[in-house]
Amino acid sequence: MANFWYTLRGLVGSFTVFDAIDILVVAFLIYQGIKLVKETRAVQLVKGILLLLIINLLASQLNLKTIEFLMESLLQTGVVALIVVFQPELRRSLERVGRAKLSSLSVFSNSQGDDQQQFQIRKMINTVCESCASLSQKKIGALIVLERDTPLGEIIHTGTILDADPSIELIGNIFFPNSPLHDGAMVIRNAKVYAAGCFLPLSNNMEISREMGTRHRAALGMSENSDAVIVVVSEETGKISVAHDSVITRDYTVERLGETLRSYMLREKSEKTAPSEKKVGFWKVKR
Repeated sequence: MANFWYTLRGLVGSFTVFDAIDILVVAFLIYQGIKLVKETRAVQLVKGILLLLIINLLASQLNLKTIEFLMESLLQTGVVALIVVFQPELRRSLERVGRAKLSSLSVFSNSQGDDQQQFQIRKMINTVCESCASLSQKKIGALIVLERDTPLGEIIHTGTILDADPSIELIGNIFFPNSPLHDGAMVIRNAKVYAAGCFLPLSNNMEISREMGTRHRAALGMSENSDAVIVVVSEETGKISVAHDSVITRDYTVERLGETLRSYMLREKSEKTAPSEKKVGFWKVKR
């Protein structure tokens, strides 16, 4: 016991501020890693990796040379496999780091330009909400992507460039049944209807309800690969849904849709998830 207290006193005496910073940084990275894999398909892979590590430890303790060799070889090549498997999660994490822009600092800001931009965004949001209300009432399907910090150039190139001011008539004509661009997605960039008829990546999430069609799967897939906000109007039910950050929420009223889009798109607002979400499997449904 005396040796224990002597050793503990020595450790405390040699503990510095840099050691505390080191521990806090490591704890933060571990916490972010847990958040990264929590409630995603990655958590199942983490369980598998832990099982392999346990098998490797047991093989080493029991002197099972063949199993130990196989486990070590598998773990050595597993780093590359993890990068491939976790590619969507790693991409989202790196994008979040990359969104910390220097332009957000006050020295780079232009208050007059920002005010004008905010006005245009508010006007665009009002137009999108009114258009979705009209499309919902008529049960006309729609898929609208609102670009944020992640550039969607590869998505835009799959469609037709419009670069037009948003209006209820324009959006209604684009999604009107049997029109040339009605099956694809509309991309809004800088408060303008920048492109239409675009193809979105479909989500591989097998937990999606069968009530949701291709538009909803495409919206969820887009939210898994970018920070965009995607609005969906169901052709079957007329219900309005919103997808963001790998989560899809449903049954929006026009008023709540406007509040949600403003919370995501306007810079003076802090980002927040739509309220009253109920988790189902790996995705969430708004009641």
